Amino acid sequence: MEQKNRKVAPMRGPMGRGGVTGEKAKNFKKSIVRLAKSLSGFKWLIIMSLAFAIASTTLNIVSPTIIKKLAEVIVKAGFENVAIDMAKVAYFGIILICMYVGSSILNFLQSFIMAKVTAVITKKYREGISKKINRLPLKYFDDNSIGDTLSRVTNDVDTLGNSLSNSLSSVISSVTMIIGSVIMMFVNSWLMTLVVIAIMPISIGLVLIIVKLSQKYFVRQQSELGEINGQIEEVYSAHNVVKVFSGEKKEQVKFDKTNSMLFKSAYRANVLSGLMHPIMNFIGNASYIVICILGGYIAIKNNDPIYAATIVTFITYMRTFNNQVSNVANISSTLQQTAAASERLFEFLDAEEQEEEHKERKLQKVVGNVEFKNVCFGYDPDKVIIHDFSAKVKAGQKVAIVGPTGAGKTTLVNLLMRFYELNSGDILIDGVSIKDMPREEVRGYFGMVLQDAWLFEGTIRENVSYGTYGLTNEEIEKACSFAHIDHFIRSLPNGYDMVIDEKANISQGQRQLLTIARAMVNNAPMLILDEATSSVDTRTEELIQKAMDKVSAGRTSFVIAHRLSTIKNADIILVLKNGDIVESGNHEQLLEKGGFYADLYNSQFQDA
Repeated sequence: MEQKNRKVAPMRGPMGRGGVTGEKAKNFKKSIVRLAKSLSGFKWLIIMSLAFAIASTTLNIVSPTIIKKLAEVIVKAGFENVAIDMAKVAYFGIILICMYVGSSILNFLQSFIMAKVTAVITKKYREGISKKINRLPLKYFDDNSIGDTLSRVTNDVDTLGNSLSNSLSSVISSVTMIIGSVIMMFVNSWLMTLVVIAIMPISIGLVLIIVKLSQKYFVRQQSELGEINGQIEEVYSAHNVVKVFSGEKKEQVKFDKTNSMLFKSAYRANVLSGLMHPIMNFIGNASYIVICILGGYIAIKNNDPIYAATIVTFITYMRTFNNQVSNVANISSTLQQTAAASERLFEFLDAEEQEEEHKERKLQKVVGNVEFKNVCFGYDPDKVIIHDFSAKVKAGQKVAIVGPTGAGKTTLVNLLMRFYELNSGDILIDGVSIKDMPREEVRGYFGMVLQDAWLFEGTIRENVSYGTYGLTNEEIEKACSFAHIDHFIRSLPNGYDMVIDEKANISQGQRQLLTIARAMVNNAPMLILDEATSSVDTRTEELIQKAMDKVSAGRTSFVIAHRLSTIKNADIILVLKNGDIVESGNHEQLLEKGGFYADLYNSQFQDA
């Protein structure tokens, strides 16, 4: 391998950054409008549901008028001291029963339709989030905590779904009831209706004040909920580390602080929104007193005892009117949560994606020549850490990348796999730029074993064959035998069909062996081994090394290692220090130089 001089600033791996939590919603109106647009595909179902809601509400609005007629029959009979006309009573009673039954049926139908629409919408959003995750660059996950992302997938989508299911039809029903009640109040008494309307600005003003005050706390509540989910996920996934270092108290203090912030925001939001009902109830009761006095005055002035039925009907409509205004005020709290949740959801869906590729160039046969050509890179665009790095690797060579922790060994592999895009320069495989090939194609040329052994919940057979299709049982078992894990697998209950989950009694080293077997069955033309044997004992490491030598024979391979004894047979060793490649050569050549590599190598045997 040939190498040119270049400067590399001290490197900082992407996992070194802390996650951030969800930000405050910036534009509620924009979020609600966008949410409404997303429902356009279901507009006919929603219109049908709302039509049922309006029809059901209309029947409820008209029913007090029938009650008024029924009351007039009874009051008139009592006033005239005659027998009650039971035929009319039965007639109006049947009409009322039919109206109430019809209203219930219509209400059920609209609820059924909205439940279906909500289920489809939430499913659609979750599918969109799942697809979005696959299109996001790794930088997004470097800058955002896992817990906050999960909160957007679960809490925010659930909030959105519950709001669509309940609030939308409730708003329409309440608005219809308000409009209908006002009309019917005018029909019964225009004077008393004007009095009620005159009192309304007080109610509306108080509601607007409460909404404005509580809005910011609902936003904080959603954001802090994402933050606390991130903390819980982090501590739960690393509970062994917390136990080992007795960090329970520290984590508890951290959790209590975040939980206290969530408590305060949720408490203030719900207390303020909870004030709406008692305030509206107080104003409503005060208006009843005014209407009773005014109605009584009108009845006495006109000497019309039957007017009592009108007063009862009017109060019924006024009570409906006040209740629905109060209901709309309460729904406004839910809509605030909906706006905050939709804002966070849309922020995630609008996150910058990897550039969409329409590249079809593929290598007919991968030989394995790799060239780094004037590579310039930084995890942040304004903080470049690699300057003009150039190197050539010949097909079949085994290249070891060594150096102290934080020197930037993994960064080179990340660039080679196109996990991150170069600021400038190029990387060529067999003379073809990796920029000219699809990312999936480039990554398909490499088999990879990471330092962190990643396994999903499934059988051992499924884990080993992950990403490689059409494998036979014999091929899987042969790879496991190469990785020296076959004997252990056969000793397990159900063998290769044993399900690996959190309860599975499999050590970290055994998990590492399974990931090595996975790389073997992949049979890629090039290999990347990032501390592949870091979790196994010395004896197993030696056996795996022999197996890996067989697998890597004739293949270009890149090996990142701290244990320098494992890369003695590397064709080229690239030595990194503080981000600079200070030495290169094979093991014997570098020891003869007596430089930094020799110091690293000999330091392993100083105690001995």
